[in-house]
Amino acid sequence: MPNIRPLSPELQEAAKEELGEDPNRIEKDLQHIKEWLKKQPHLTARTDDQFLIAFIRGCKFSLERTKEKLDSFYTMRTALPEYFSNRDPMDPHMQEVLNSGTYLPLPGTDSQGRRVLLQRVAAYDPNKINLSDIFKSVFLIWDIMLREDDAGTVKGIVSLLDMRGATVAHAMQLQPTTIKKTMTCFQEGYPVRTKGLHFVHLMPAFDKVLSLFKSFMKEKLKRRIYLHGDDMESVYKNIPKSVLPKDYGGDAPSVQELTAQWKKKVESYREFFLEDLKYCSNEKKRPGKPKTSEDLFGIEGSFRQLSFD
Repeated sequence: MPNIRPLSPELQEAAKEELGEDPNRIEKDLQHIKEWLKKQPHLTARTDDQFLIAFIRGCKFSLERTKEKLDSFYTMRTALPEYFSNRDPMDPHMQEVLNSGTYLPLPGTDSQGRRVLLQRVAAYDPNKINLSDIFKSVFLIWDIMLREDDAGTVKGIVSLLDMRGATVAHAMQLQPTTIKKTMTCFQEGYPVRTKGLHFVHLMPAFDKVLSLFKSFMKEKLKRRIYLHGDDMESVYKNIPKSVLPKDYGGDAPSVQELTAQWKKKVESYREFFLEDLKYCSNEKKRPGKPKTSEDLFGIEGSFRQLSFD
């Protein structure tokens, strides 16, 4: 029997209807992926059932797509040392990042059972913390969610991006290369189905920022962007108050409490993250042509740094 958590009846039904999951087929599918991984000379990959089923579900039980996603997942770990080399959550700099509470998965789910993520875009001090370090912490949290969050895996995610307090100093960190790398890693490497991006408390010149991100988004994701200005009532129509922190007029714990909870959670995974460094791709051993950073992240056309008046 596969060593995976049983889904709740609601999620089991959703997995069947939305993903095409057949409980009788899971063991065979897992075995197929494990056998395939053994034959990939360039990949050193995790093969535990709970980890692999997240990819299979995220790829709607297409085993070929699952293979592509796993290959990309580990290729990104080699290609992006700025995110995946030093992953010690107890590192003083990472402690500062985690204390900022910039990225917080929220307890509970929305009315459709989807995981809600709060991204407080300007919650960090741009004079002390670089955007790359924020993204590094995001991938730490996502690696935990891959292992623990069945709702996010089966039903997908919805993000609330709060732009309140964003300054020119924050915006100046939005380099096209950084955004391209991050968006490529997230879209190509992680088995995540994003169902909505809701922006609130928009900053001046927000259209420039959004335009930059959209230039690296897949078409499906572009169609799932919603702008709410400063209108929280509009947000509540999409994300119920029951999910949101008290700071946002909701019923969930405060941002401060959630920040402390998630910091503790990430720290509890310290040994996992230190051990995780050995899982990656070795492009010298890849059959055929190695994948280079230029192949993965080469930015087409010319992008100027964002300018703000």
